Amino acid sequence: MDQCSCLQSRLRIFVFLFSILFLGPSVNSHIADFDEHWQKRAEAARAKSHESYNPDPLSATNEFNQAVHKALDRTGNSTRRELGTRKRRWYEPCVATNPIDRCWRCRSDWAHHRKRLAGCSKGFGRNALGGARGRFYVVTDGSDNDMVNPKPGTLRHAVIQVEPLWIVFARDMVIRLSEELIVNSYKTIDARGANVHIAYGAQITIQFVHNVIIHNLHIHHIRAGNGGMIRDTPNHYGIRTRSDGDGISIYGSSNIWIDHVSMSNCADGLIDAIMGSTAITISNCHMTNHNDVMLFGASDSYSGDEKMQVTVAFNHFGRGLVQRMPRCRWGLVHVVNNDYTHWLMYAVGGSKHPTILSHGNRYIAPPDVNAKEVTKRDYAVEAEWSKWTWRSEGDLMMNGAFFVQSGGPFISKYTRNQLIRAKPGTYVTRLTRYAGSLNCKAGMPC
Repeated sequence: MDQCSCLQSRLRIFVFLFSILFLGPSVNSHIADFDEHWQKRAEAARAKSHESYNPDPLSATNEFNQAVHKALDRTGNSTRRELGTRKRRWYEPCVATNPIDRCWRCRSDWAHHRKRLAGCSKGFGRNALGGARGRFYVVTDGSDNDMVNPKPGTLRHAVIQVEPLWIVFARDMVIRLSEELIVNSYKTIDARGANVHIAYGAQITIQFVHNVIIHNLHIHHIRAGNGGMIRDTPNHYGIRTRSDGDGISIYGSSNIWIDHVSMSNCADGLIDAIMGSTAITISNCHMTNHNDVMLFGASDSYSGDEKMQVTVAFNHFGRGLVQRMPRCRWGLVHVVNNDYTHWLMYAVGGSKHPTILSHGNRYIAPPDVNAKEVTKRDYAVEAEWSKWTWRSEGDLMMNGAFFVQSGGPFISKYTRNQLIRAKPGTYVTRLTRYAGSLNCKAGMPC
């Protein structure tokens, strides 16, 4: 190493230690403030988020509800007796009862037409392309040992590439991320056909990017990363401060779709979306054993989250969950046809006047008489929160559950006759039957 390189290395180390000791969490939340590369990415991400914002969000919710009706109408009454809560056995016919799964899951040739998945999303994240326009990248190595020069064939090497990539896995593997995995734009992480766990290490970070699809992973036992020098593109690496320990962190990003992911036991949230992120769909996921499940909007003072639009659909919120399914600030969240079978404190909450549309969910309250309310408002008196638009339509309330509505109906350009209502909560068992990671085998329906 020459003298110049040595001095540069020492300078980076000094800056890194200074940032940890003196700047702390404030740097972590505003990393673009001190790195020219990340400043440019932040500026591009803001433009993309503005472009992705839907000025008439009920057009997306209406389209979503219409697709649910069509999917259920096609399955017909004859299948209803077959549809319980158990998983399908390998010898049983494939039955897909929600519109996302109907798009691809019962096709035996799915492994030969993987990119078909990119056209299957619904809701606000329906335009997420992922790596549909790129080549396939096969992950053959489950190690994660070099943050600056990741080894070809590893997941870290795949996700930092600039070109669009559809990332698949050569075999079953458990990947322990040594530090946060920084995903670039136009990437699909598609674990169908393999049993892939992101576990016992750091988080997946989607920061200042767009068009990302994450599908069919197990994500659990995630811890906070220590930070350090981490590469985020083939041409750039820099200092990252300590990561939070979310399962998936979405930061200033748009057109994101997370589907059929099983998640539990993370140090912070399972999925957080903050700092101007928008055009997001979280669907068909199974979440268990966690406290703060999902956070949409991290600060009451950051009004940039007014443009946040998130669809939460067909998910099963299962055993061992406490709160935040989700907890929202500022933006609009469509919570539709989810199965809430467990919570300890509350299911859906928020502050800073978010709009929450709860359509056709099943809410089963816990035995605790003090936790029957589905909703929770923070940091506001009733005179203020009574103006927030939180509406429940077609929800199934069980075991004493109740949803405290507020505000008036959400206004859009559609007339009452044009709007299609979500299927009621009595349909949720069918719609969420296959939530979580699927056991897909090539040549057979999933």
